[in-house]
Amino acid sequence: MSNKQYVVQTSDKSKKTALLWCIFGGIFGAHHFYVGNYGKGILYFCTIGLLTFGWIGDIFKIMNGSFRDNVGAPLRD
Repeated sequence: MSNKQYVVQTSDKSKKTALLWCIFGGIFGAHHFYVGNYGKGILYFCTIGLLTFGWIGDIFKIMNGSFRDNVGAPLRD
């Protein structure tokens, strides 16, 4: 048997900080700008957080850990 070790790359961005940005500025895409998703940030800014549905969904995604940064890495705790 071989002992394989898996390394999970995590973002240098904090989940707590992203959540705060999302709660207080998410309707304008602030959390997407924070993690480097500038295109999504502009989209959220122009559509008022995807008509607030995307903004609320992102709050839950950040809280359960499925929100990713611009390179697809999970946010660190």
